[in-house]
Amino acid sequence: MALTDPLGDMLTRIRNGQQARKSKIQAPFSKLRCNVLEVLQREGYIRAYREASNERGHPVIEIELKYHEGEPVIREIARVSKPGRRVYSRIKELPRVYNGLGITILSTPQGVMADHEARAANVGGEILCQVF
Repeated sequence: MALTDPLGDMLTRIRNGQQARKSKIQAPFSKLRCNVLEVLQREGYIRAYREASNERGHPVIEIELKYHEGEPVIREIARVSKPGRRVYSRIKELPRVYNGLGITILSTPQGVMADHEARAANVGGEILCQVF
């Protein structure tokens, strides 16, 4: 089954997994998903992720969710740029999530990165999602 928004699907799996208090979830493999998960791990929103294969031999990503005192570390995770409406931003117009407490994940010509890394590299791009 083909997905129209694979990244949105992964974000929903993370949201649902944390709501159900799961320790691990699985999502189909893609490079973009791995790059976004790398940023989430670097910023401390998930414990870890690894590439694996399911019982049918299809490549999947196993994501270890992170909790602090029984509460999910990710309070909100939302897709910004969608397949029907892409959202791009220059570096000066890049939004701050909860006045800098959260992060915005961008796809830039230099790769997928968090908003503070994009500001340091002085590069804008497509706003993929916001996390708090």
